[in-house]
Amino acid sequence: MISPSSRVGRAIAITGAGSGVGRDIALGFSAKGYIVFGTAMSAAEVQDLRHASHGRVSLTVCNIAKLDAVQALAGGVSDALGNAGIDILINNAALFTPGPLEVLPLDVIRNAFEVNVFGALSVINAFLPALRKARGRIVMMSTWTADLPLVFNGTSAASNAAMEVMSAVYRDELQRFGIDVVVAHASTLIITAAALKQVPDEMTPEQRKLYGKMSGASAVKLHSLQEPGIEQAMVAARVIELAERHPGAMASAIGPVYDEMLRTVREKCDAA
Repeated sequence: MISPSSRVGRAIAITGAGSGVGRDIALGFSAKGYIVFGTAMSAAEVQDLRHASHGRVSLTVCNIAKLDAVQALAGGVSDALGNAGIDILINNAALFTPGPLEVLPLDVIRNAFEVNVFGALSVINAFLPALRKARGRIVMMSTWTADLPLVFNGTSAASNAAMEVMSAVYRDELQRFGIDVVVAHASTLIITAAALKQVPDEMTPEQRKLYGKMSGASAVKLHSLQEPGIEQAMVAARVIELAERHPGAMASAIGPVYDEMLRTVREKCDAA
C-alpha cells in the first residue's frame, strides 16, 4: 500500500484493475498523475501493474464478493490517504456467465449477482467516507445489454440492470454530498462470445442437443456485433474522459453503434 507521505495529486480506486480494460484504465490514470488503488485477481497482476506504472498503481488481491475483504481494502486506502479522500471510484469488476438460463446452475447465477450487484454495493458503501471528503465521483461500468438483453446473456444483463437501478438511486441520495454517479455503457460482447463458445463443453448430452447448436451460432453473432475500432484501449480512454468530465453525465454509451442501440431499445417496439 502507498504511504500517506508519497501521495501527490488526485486519487482513484478501481475494481478489476489487474487485467483487461480495468488495467488500461489504471495505467491511463497513472499516466495523468493520479495515485491509483484497486483490486486484482492475483499477486502476479499486482506486481505487473506496480512495475508498469513505476509504483503509481497499488493493487490488492481482493474478491469484492467478500465484505470483510472490501472493508479491509477501503480501510487501507483511507489510511494511506490520511485526511485526503478518493476523487474517483470506478466499479469495473464483473463476472460474465453466458449460457441458457435452463442450463446455468443456480449457484453460478447467484455468484454472478454476488459479484456484479452485492459486491459493487459493498465497494461503494465502503468507499463513501473517502468519497465524501473529496466530493468525488462514482463511475459504474455497465453494458447496453442491460437495456437490450441478448439470448444466453440473461444473467449478466439482469445483474447489470439491477446495478443500474441502484446507481440511479445512489445518484439522488448522494448528490447532496457533492458525489456524482455516472454509468458507462461499454461493450462486453467479445468477452461474452468467447465464454459462450465454451458453454457446450459444460452441458450434458441432453442439454447439448437442446442448446449446443444455438450456442455456437450465438457466439458467432456476438462477435459480428462488436463495433469495429472500439478496442480495449479506446474504451479505457473514453472511461477516463467520462470520469473527469465536468459536469458529469448521468450515463453515456461508449461508441456510436451503442448509442444507436440504446435509442432503438427506448424508441422502438420489440419486433423492430
